[in-house]
Amino acid sequence: MLTRNAFAYLNARVRSRRSQMVPESFFQQALGRPFPEFVRLLSETVYSPDLLGDTLDDVDRAVSNHLARTVGDLPTLVSGEMRELVSLPLLRADLINLKAILRGKQSGKAPEEIKAGLVGGTLKEPILNAMLQAPDAASMAQVLQLPGHPLAKALRNALIGNPEPLALEVALDREFFAATFKKAKRLRQNFIAAFYALEADITNLSTAFKLQALGVVNLNLDNYFVPGGKHLSRAVFGRIAAGDLAALEVLNGTPLAPVVGVRTLGELERICRRVLLAKASTGATDSLGGGLVLDYIQRKLWEGARIRLLARRAYYNLPADVVAKEVA
Repeated sequence: MLTRNAFAYLNARVRSRRSQMVPESFFQQALGRPFPEFVRLLSETVYSPDLLGDTLDDVDRAVSNHLARTVGDLPTLVSGEMRELVSLPLLRADLINLKAILRGKQSGKAPEEIKAGLVGGTLKEPILNAMLQAPDAASMAQVLQLPGHPLAKALRNALIGNPEPLALEVALDREFFAATFKKAKRLRQNFIAAFYALEADITNLSTAFKLQALGVVNLNLDNYFVPGGKHLSRAVFGRIAAGDLAALEVLNGTPLAPVVGVRTLGELERICRRVLLAKASTGATDSLGGGLVLDYIQRKLWEGARIRLLARRAYYNLPADVVAKEVA
């Protein structure tokens, strides 16, 4: 049961952890540093206990272990309906990782390159590594045979009919959002429902841009639209997918107004990431709901993703401006 006392206990733990986030100054200092200097800077942060060496693999392990200690353990601090609520953003992170691996394999990326873009979640590093090495989606579903984890069933269901890659990703999203909206309603968590409704809108925007770039015709767009969003209608989704980017203007006056005028998928994803983080941050005042823990998890996952990106920039000695936009 979601009681006042249960939220008070959990949110007190979360507030303590929020006070130990890596400061913004670290990311500004680390952006242009060589790899040994980057590792030294990281060793001076809260990641220090998890950083046991000075290689790129050591940095990856430090991020994974740190997120497991500070985020992945949150469901174990509570039980029952509270555990269901806390697990939602972590399951979303698992799904984002699963889709990133599927997409990376499809585009011929090396496992190391795919791994650089993964965020935290409930899946342990050996499972992620096994999925990275799996030859195809069906093999990944076999790797995901974990007791009680919903992604294996979702992936098996999504693979029915051997859909093309984008349709497979949308099928996974539809399963996740349908289950999430149902759970948020049952748990009477209005802020959580509103956050994921915004993310459903953003997922549809991203899909529409991908369809527009692919230039596909004669598709049943209903199969590519995730229900549950608030600001992007099915009709506007169809106009954007058909290349009518002026349709984005209907988003003026909504939380998605910053995407009006965007013309590339990369720019859309960077802006939408900031929109979602801003939405999550408003949950910090949700002291008797799941908003505070949702905000904390979103911020920590973004923190870990930024560290992984900066580590690779430093390790491969890439120009700072290559990743500056991605970590801003």
